[in-house]
Amino acid sequence: MVLPLVAAIAVLGLAAIGSLLVGAQPVGVGSALRVLFADDRSDAAVIVHDLRMPRTLLGVCTGIALGLAGALMQSLTRNPIADPGILGVNAGAALGVLVAVVGFGVAGFSGYVWFAFLGAMVSTALVYLIGTAGPPTTAPVRLVLAGTAVGAALVACTEGIIFLDPKAFDEYRFWIVGDVAKPDLTVTGQFAPLLAVGVVLALLLGPALNALALGDEIGGALGVRIARTRVLTGVAVLLLAGSATAAAGPIAFVGLVAPHLARPVTGADQRWLLPYSAVIGAIVVLLADILGRVVLPSGELRVSIMTAIVGAPFFVVLIRRKRATA
Repeated sequence: MVLPLVAAIAVLGLAAIGSLLVGAQPVGVGSALRVLFADDRSDAAVIVHDLRMPRTLLGVCTGIALGLAGALMQSLTRNPIADPGILGVNAGAALGVLVAVVGFGVAGFSGYVWFAFLGAMVSTALVYLIGTAGPPTTAPVRLVLAGTAVGAALVACTEGIIFLDPKAFDEYRFWIVGDVAKPDLTVTGQFAPLLAVGVVLALLLGPALNALALGDEIGGALGVRIARTRVLTGVAVLLLAGSATAAAGPIAFVGLVAPHLARPVTGADQRWLLPYSAVIGAIVVLLADILGRVVLPSGELRVSIMTAIVGAPFFVVLIRRKRATA
C-alpha cells in the first residue's frame, strides 16, 4: 500500500511541475528551476511566481479537499456515486456568494470566500438536521434525500435573486464556473487552515468508517459511536468541500472520480482509501487545469469545464457497471 501511494505522490509532483511549465507562454524546465529559487524579475519569473505558482497551489489544495470529501461522502451515505454536492455544499455556497454581492456589495474572490463558506455551512447543517431525524438505520438514505431537497430549494432562491437583480449575475458568473486561476495566494491562504483541519479530521475517522461500513449494529458492537462519527464526517466534508468550493467555485466530478480510481488499489479500507483519494484528487485537478490551457488554439477552458468533460463519461460508465452488477 505504501509504495503505490509514494508513486501517486511522485505523479502529483510531476503534475505540479507541468502546471508551472505549460501555458500560453511555455517556460523551460531550466528557466523554471532558475527563477523558482532566485530573486529574479524576468518574464519567466513573473509567469512562474505571480501566475502559475498560486494557480498550482490552489489546484493541489482544491483537489486534495474534493478527493477526500468525495471518499467521505461515499462512505457516509453508502452510495458509490455520491459526491459533496449531496450535502448541499455547492448550492449553499452559491447562495452565500449572491448574498455577499447583492446584500453587502462585496466583489472579488477574497471578499466573498467567507460568505460562500458560511452558505455551505448553513446548508450542510440544515441537511443534517433533516436527514438525521428518525431511526439511525435509515440515516444514509435520508441524508441523500434531504440534500437533494435542500439543494433544489437553495438553487431556486439563487435563481430568484439573479432574476430580481440581474447586475448580481456579472459577479456571480465568474465564481459559478469553477477555476483555480487566481491572481495571488490570498485565497489559498484563507483556504489552507480549513483544509488542514479537514484533512486531519478525515484521516482520523478512517477506522470508525471501516467499522460503520459493516452496518450500524456491528459498528456499534465494535465500539463506534455512530451518531458522533456521522456528525464528525459531515463536519469534515463541510471543511473540505465547503472551503474548496468557496475558494475555487463549484468543480464537479473530482469527488466522484478520485475514490473510484483509488479503490482498485486500496479496496474498501478507509485508512488507505482516504489518503489515496486526496492525492488522486489533486492529480485530477492539476491535469484538468493543464489540459484546459492547451486544448484550444487560443484562450483557455476553465478547470470545472475540463473535469465535467472527463467526469461525465466516467459517471455514465460507472452507472452502467453498477446497473449491470445489480
